[in-house]
Amino acid sequence: MQTPPLDPDVADSAPDDPVLTAYDEQHLVTYWRLLDAEADGADWQEVARVVLHMDPKHEPTRARHAFESHLARAKWMAEHGYRHLLRGGAAK
Repeated sequence: MQTPPLDPDVADSAPDDPVLTAYDEQHLVTYWRLLDAEADGADWQEVARVVLHMDPKHEPTRARHAFESHLARAKWMAEHGYRHLLRGGAAK
């Protein structure tokens, strides 16, 4: 696995596959930032703007969906996905 980018652009939806994907590997930092923001009680709109590069005032539905799907994936990574990283990462 290569070093993930620090601030990549995100898709409208995070993957929901039961295995680690290349997208997950590229967005590890994004996932950890989302988990940190949630732990700090950050407002989802600010997180969407800063972490996901989406404007919740102009695209509230898109931003909210992206935030929720990426946070859900971040939680999956923290609970299950890390095991795939330990086994060598996403299937190529």
